[in-house]
Amino acid sequence: MPKRHADAKPKLIVRHMEPKDFPALVALSERVYESGYTEEMLRGQLSHFGEGQFVAEYEGEVVGHCATFRIDEATAMAPHTWREITGGGFASRHDPKGDWLYGMEVCVDPDFRGRRLGRRLYDQRKKLCQQLDLKGIVFVGRLPGLQRKLKQYGSVESYIEAVENERARDATLSFQLRNDFVPRGVMPKYLPSDTASMGYGVRLLWRNPRRAENPVIRRQQKEGRLPDTVRVATVQYQQRRIADFDAFARQVEYFVDIAADYRSDFVVFPELFTLQLLSVANEPLSPADSLRTLTQYTEQFRDMLKRLAVAYNINIIGGSHPTYVEDGDIHNVCYVALRDGSLHTQEKLHPTPNERYWWKIAGGEQAAAILTDCGPIGVMICYDSEFPELARHLVDQGALLLFVPFCTDVRQGYLRVRYCCQARAVENQVYVVTSGNVGNLPGVNNFDIQYAQSGIFTPCDFPFPPDGVAAMTTENTEAVAFADLRLDALVEARSSGTVLNLKDRRHDLYLTTWSVPSEIAKRKAAKPAT
Repeated sequence: MPKRHADAKPKLIVRHMEPKDFPALVALSERVYESGYTEEMLRGQLSHFGEGQFVAEYEGEVVGHCATFRIDEATAMAPHTWREITGGGFASRHDPKGDWLYGMEVCVDPDFRGRRLGRRLYDQRKKLCQQLDLKGIVFVGRLPGLQRKLKQYGSVESYIEAVENERARDATLSFQLRNDFVPRGVMPKYLPSDTASMGYGVRLLWRNPRRAENPVIRRQQKEGRLPDTVRVATVQYQQRRIADFDAFARQVEYFVDIAADYRSDFVVFPELFTLQLLSVANEPLSPADSLRTLTQYTEQFRDMLKRLAVAYNINIIGGSHPTYVEDGDIHNVCYVALRDGSLHTQEKLHPTPNERYWWKIAGGEQAAAILTDCGPIGVMICYDSEFPELARHLVDQGALLLFVPFCTDVRQGYLRVRYCCQARAVENQVYVVTSGNVGNLPGVNNFDIQYAQSGIFTPCDFPFPPDGVAAMTTENTEAVAFADLRLDALVEARSSGTVLNLKDRRHDLYLTTWSVPSEIAKRKAAKPAT
């Protein structure tokens, strides 16, 4: 057997600071700053916040130092000097309940620069920030090119802007920008001894991408109720003749059972899949009368969904079903039965022209996110998905998943829904799950041909499939598709993805305002009777 010559011992490591490192760190700081840290300062840093102090070690030699402490937001964002905020270098302002990590020091041995040691120390800070679930990292960075270039740019702010736009290069600030830190204001007299920076510093922020900014999602994160991953199942439902409601319920339960056996958190059914119940009586009724006939099954349908959700421990997006509402209109309603026994509703807001003309379906007026044990979700019924305002409204309320039950007869109609759903996934950085009907019911009035290819769609960015498709069924075939969707990847993409569709909206240019229920009621009351 050939002899191995591999050296398994790492040459470069980043580890927590220990008391034995003090002499080496004192010497390192003197090489970098001439007048550096004392052992007493290092001992203070270690005693106040040991888990936030790091060293880089190369072949047993200490070649880098990183010091941090926790601090509250008000103190970190107020004007301060380095001496004030760090307690004279002892990290004595450390607040164990602080929601930001303050970076008081990163230095690298001049002989070891160019080996990305600074990057490794910053990555260690970011990792600590995420482990502690803090808002982010804040510190004040040097501007070593300022003294030489101030006359050229006229002001500190103009110099920083030039570095941001890559019209100028600053050895320190350019590095910080490459590490995803964002400038947030100039700090005069931050470190008077820093002559190259003329005493100035620039406050820099890095926000924790794993900490959701939406308060609804954040609350669930804080309470430990937001799972990293959820499993969803979409049912491509085959229409077939049935004898009674019990036969329909058995078919629905079959798919719920399958999804539960695969430990799914959600199962979604198509829009108006209860039209199958028209085959029970199969009377020669007009389209509008057929819809009215279906409303007699509403209570049975609701009760069935609630029973199955609890019995199989799964959240059910119950497609949609025509339902009478208080004003006597028929709305197309999605019933969402959660595994805690609760039942929620979402009405279709945009009936298609044919639904309005033939079936006399009226549109609903509100869209609310539904809080589940797997995060907030939203429902858009078929045609609703073709209106960007609705998806954005639900995502603004915290929705991480959007469910789209649909019912389309031909390929063109299906593709309208699919392409719009994929657009909603990209522009809102959200998961979108679709479910459609397949098969036909010959001889059954008012329910003709069906075309569907159900899918589970994602944003198009590095944590997700390149084509934005997590799962897809075979077209026009009864099937169930499953996918595991990482909520933590979604939260992180919204904070630090390649593109930031939610953050980068131009609120200064456009705004969509939704009417409140009281305004809608007043308009209805003022409308003349017809």
